[in-house]
Amino acid sequence: MAGVTGVYAGTFDPVTNGHMDIISRATRIVDNLVVGVAVNTGKGPLFTLQERTKMVEDEIAQLGDTGTGIQVRAFEGLLVDFATANDAVVVVRGLRAVTDFDYEFQMTGMNARLNPDVETMFLMASESNQFISSRLVKEICSLGGDISQFVSPRVVALMAAKYTD
Repeated sequence: MAGVTGVYAGTFDPVTNGHMDIISRATRIVDNLVVGVAVNTGKGPLFTLQERTKMVEDEIAQLGDTGTGIQVRAFEGLLVDFATANDAVVVVRGLRAVTDFDYEFQMTGMNARLNPDVETMFLMASESNQFISSRLVKEICSLGGDISQFVSPRVVALMAAKYTD
């Protein structure tokens, strides 16, 4: 891969319109984007790692040709190690609110100490996506609410199947 490679990582449980907004916008900045689907068993994901990886791949396929090479890869471990393994020089992070910034600021500092050659770039969530979180989407869906304005129709169907099993 030639050019600047970036990594955008998350649990994506489920992938939301907010995630897809950050992915789409990141493709305008980097030449190659590796979307890392984190194992993160501490969050107790609703979807398996394989289901989440496929979900992200299917959503990215809907973006069409962005002019940026996008790959989706599952990973476990440190984000900076994942970035290094994928020849990434930048980690893309999305920010929704001040509370996100506090956490991300700490994580950026730790990542810089672990590998000063990997920069972190923050993209502010678009206004229409600032309040969306996977946790809230799961909660709304589990209580029978309509999540169609927060995720794609494909993800709505996947979520419905999880909560009707």
